[in-house]
Amino acid sequence: MNWLVITPEIWLLAAACAITLIDLFVTDAGRRPTFWLTQAALAVFALLHLRAFDAGDTVYALQGMVVGDPMGHLLAFFAAIATMVTVAYARPTLASREMLKGEFFTLTLFSLLGISVMTSANNFLVVYLGLELMSLSLYALTAMRRDHAVSTEAAMKYFVLGALASGFLLYGLSMMYGATGTLAIPRVFEQIATNPAINREVLVFGVVFVVAGLGFKLAAVPFHMWVPDVYQGAPTAVTLLIGGAPKFAGFAITIRLLVEGMLGLATDWQPMFIVLAVGSLVVGNLAAIAQTNLKRMLAYSTIAQIGFVLLGLAAGVVGGSTLPAGNAYSSALFYLLSYVLTTLGTFGLIMFLSRQGFESEQIDDLAGLARRAPWVAGVMTVFMFSLAGVPPLIGFYAKLAILQALVSTGAPGYLWLAVIAVLLSLVGAFYYLRVVKVMYFDEPVHTEPLQRGAGVSALLALNGAAVLMFGILPGGLMAICRDAIVKALTS
Repeated sequence: MNWLVITPEIWLLAAACAITLIDLFVTDAGRRPTFWLTQAALAVFALLHLRAFDAGDTVYALQGMVVGDPMGHLLAFFAAIATMVTVAYARPTLASREMLKGEFFTLTLFSLLGISVMTSANNFLVVYLGLELMSLSLYALTAMRRDHAVSTEAAMKYFVLGALASGFLLYGLSMMYGATGTLAIPRVFEQIATNPAINREVLVFGVVFVVAGLGFKLAAVPFHMWVPDVYQGAPTAVTLLIGGAPKFAGFAITIRLLVEGMLGLATDWQPMFIVLAVGSLVVGNLAAIAQTNLKRMLAYSTIAQIGFVLLGLAAGVVGGSTLPAGNAYSSALFYLLSYVLTTLGTFGLIMFLSRQGFESEQIDDLAGLARRAPWVAGVMTVFMFSLAGVPPLIGFYAKLAILQALVSTGAPGYLWLAVIAVLLSLVGAFYYLRVVKVMYFDEPVHTEPLQRGAGVSALLALNGAAVLMFGILPGGLMAICRDAIVKALTS
């Protein structure tokens, strides 16, 4: 057994346990020692995965239950960076509401550990272990504001629906095990490809339940019902935790299960993804128009953005050929990166504008922001334009990459999907531009000066600069995504 493959996970587990114990002796209300120890642990974890990614090797460990490949390391690295940024954004807001407890840091580290387990899973049991570790941590974080009825309601909905989705996924995986006789993902692939006596009906039923479970974790229609309530009801810091790094875990287990394990059934699960994608684009964009709560609007925006990711995942196998797979899946990964990068900024900015007794959650709360804080309004404009797909921001190139993956297949059905995606993106542009209009043209509702530390201000500016820079020069990041996906598919 090669324990070195899971060195980052061992480090993160040890660090989480140590920080939990150290925090018991921290008397500082600002939790500075806990905060900096958490950031140091996350930085080391990210560097360990980055070093493994640079090595470019694919290594199996723990009797083949875990795989260390470039895709897994890259996703875990990005998840760690997203978590670091989230914790940095969250600290001032939680401190001002007396919610900055040691549990926040501990549960955040354990949720990242679950994400990392999923990115390196090579066995159905390991996938489920990572999923539950991440999910249970996020359920507890959602309910962190115990004296707040809306937050408690959101946590209950998240827990009940999350348990239901986990049951779907587990039932689907059990059917796959019953049909193939193995829990190892590569062996499932071999059985589907080479065993003529395999029970295909059981396989297809298993795929249906697996896709349903994945649809919930990715927040796709019709498994999206938890998203608006949880995004609105959870503390904004926890909303960002849910909307950021866990999306990389959802992508990872989708690739592991459906591509690396069940690519032979692509003709069955790709049409399901197409239905989920179109449904997500329609419901997400149309429902977002009617929202007045900014967090709820961004929740429906998330559903619509995931629709684009699913379009990329649905274009990997065309007419029995897997040639488009590398381009399609790398485009989906790049789109997910662009979404998470922009989401970090939007929710970070909501927390930046909030203060004690005021959450800045309504779109009208941004009225006249350009007069109070021009640079803040400018950064928010960058984020909104990126989500809408306005050039030269990263969101534009991400949408272009997905459309190019669809069109390059040459199949008429995918061409129509590209047209539908463009038309619904135009619908979505309305509610993003409405936020910009409110900031620049409406009369100010609040006149209080913004009071936040220089650290969060600098992080917001850096976040906005990254959205612009990767939009102007996307080639390097796109090449990294493509390299990671190709190595995962060929190993």
